[in-house]
Amino acid sequence: MAEYFVEDVAFQWNLTPEDIAKRTDEVIERSRKVYDSVGALKPGEVTLESCLQALANNEREYSNSKAELEFLQHVSTDKEVRKASTEADRKISEFDVEMSMRKDIFDNLVALQEKNQAPMSSETKRLLERLIKLGKRNGLHLPSDVQDEIKAIKKKQSEISINFNSNLNEENTKLSFGLEELTGLPEDFINSLEKDEQGKFILTLKYPHYIPCMRKASNPETRRKMEYAFNRRCIEENTKILEELVELRQKMADLLGYPTHASYILEMRMAKTSKAVADFLSELATRLEPLAQDELKALLKLKEEECESLGYKFDGKINYWDMKYYMTLVEEKNYAVEHDKLKEYFPMDVVTKGLLDIYQDLLGLNFEEVEKPHVWHEDVQLFSVKEKATSNIIGYFYLDLFPREGKFSHAACFGLKPGCLRSDGKRQLSIAAMEANFTRPTEDKPSLLTHNEVETFFHEFGHVMHQICAKSEYALFSGTNVERDFVEAPSQMLENWCWEPEPLRRMSAHYKDGSAIPDDMLAKLIASRNANAGLFNLRQILLGTFDQTIHTSPKVNTADVYAELSSKILHIAATPGTNMSASFGHLAGGYDAQYYGYLWSEVFCMDMFYSRFKKEGIMNPKVGVDYKTCILQPGGSIDASDMLKNFLGRDPNQDAFLISKGLKV
Repeated sequence: MAEYFVEDVAFQWNLTPEDIAKRTDEVIERSRKVYDSVGALKPGEVTLESCLQALANNEREYSNSKAELEFLQHVSTDKEVRKASTEADRKISEFDVEMSMRKDIFDNLVALQEKNQAPMSSETKRLLERLIKLGKRNGLHLPSDVQDEIKAIKKKQSEISINFNSNLNEENTKLSFGLEELTGLPEDFINSLEKDEQGKFILTLKYPHYIPCMRKASNPETRRKMEYAFNRRCIEENTKILEELVELRQKMADLLGYPTHASYILEMRMAKTSKAVADFLSELATRLEPLAQDELKALLKLKEEECESLGYKFDGKINYWDMKYYMTLVEEKNYAVEHDKLKEYFPMDVVTKGLLDIYQDLLGLNFEEVEKPHVWHEDVQLFSVKEKATSNIIGYFYLDLFPREGKFSHAACFGLKPGCLRSDGKRQLSIAAMEANFTRPTEDKPSLLTHNEVETFFHEFGHVMHQICAKSEYALFSGTNVERDFVEAPSQMLENWCWEPEPLRRMSAHYKDGSAIPDDMLAKLIASRNANAGLFNLRQILLGTFDQTIHTSPKVNTADVYAELSSKILHIAATPGTNMSASFGHLAGGYDAQYYGYLWSEVFCMDMFYSRFKKEGIMNPKVGVDYKTCILQPGGSIDASDMLKNFLGRDPNQDAFLISKGLKV
């Protein structure tokens, strides 16, 4: 067990609602004083130290403090604490908007740039340019009445975005089913369910219930009820919020002189323009179309056969509630991947140990679990991270892997402290938390992960490593603060380890006797990687296109737009009465006009994997250290395109991505 450096972590997770409210006011007041002092500087007083460095120091300290206050809304078991944390997030977001509109700060940053006084490091120069650019994107070069309008719009956007995600976190719909309605679901899954007063089994819409049901429940009516409820989550309140956000975003783009919200967003991304994104998505859809059509025919044939054998009415089409079920059947039939048997080889403790060992070997790191850490729930583990070469500690990460009521409902990495320089010149250690919702252990079985969950674990932990390995000078560029359409690439790249024999063996063993995954089962799993690749990727294109469509429109009916695009791109009709976008958290959580980034960044992730790791060895520590140095450490301190060139030794291209989808180059 690792020694516990309390001063490095220094978070208090047992705050009361009153503590949170008081600290929120204190954090805002401290930060405001810094902004006021920088804003009050006279022209002759504006220096690198008094202006830019003061803002950078404040950003680091402010970031540390607000993480402690805002994070609890996602993880606390106390509803009142979650409410207080959400309110803190709201207050802090309003303050952020207010400070982003400080023309006095903007004017002094411009004055500093024009002075061109002391020599700056390349990252310091980049910070100054970035802050000025952000000021212009907030309209600080425009008349004061326009600035006031922009400020009001930003505050409103921030407020209702928080409401959107809070509604999702608190959503707690429950459906009850009799045993006969759960045919096809594994016995251990059914046994883990609670029962209602009538003795029926209760299913929630959280992933550990929803995904198994959509994959394995052979009763189409059960799947239909679940899918209908799932895609109606928060439909009344969140549809209204999302459509208001679309209007507010377009209004702000108009004020700032951008044709659309998407063009405003993409200016700061790798893609640069809406046209580049539209061309990318449509070209990829065209390439995938023949593959997807073949897959749809295969699903329909399976459905017809099964309806006939089980006595269900065949309606001649694939519905949303059929999609995951028949895609799973295709995998099981064509590749003989029996996911229920496969997950017996992925008990949580074995997966976690194997995954941590792989990351340590690959990136030249040592992880040690901290004994009796101060955490927000008994499930949570805390680990310290050291570099093997120097034995220097570089950060800490928390693992919080099981669902509970009120907890963040997806899987994600939260950056809690940026890895950057402190005002005394020493390095602040980076801290991150991984939140997930994997199935809890039962009395007779440990937590068993599906292969898809193993992949999710690997992906999100990749984000954790991006945060922890950060070696930028400034908090603004630390860790995952890269271009949003590149941010997924480092983690997506690491998903490849979940499809290679050696790492799979290292993180698997049968939960009963510790035996290895049989060779034929492993071979079938790896062969199944491109099963349903056409439909899976067309769905990603659908989501990316939906996002771009609503953010290139002044006003939208989101349910209608989604239904139209679903039929056109995926060739599957949206279920009447649903609106998937009401629970599409990305669109109110910072991914607006940027969801295409998952596919965009996958182009780069495959190029990195095939060009270096696949050629030189997937567990080659030299390539791993190159990856850590070139891709993870810089954060946003250099452009993603330059990071890629440094790692690849050339400009990136799409070839590996197309090959990985089973397409010809």
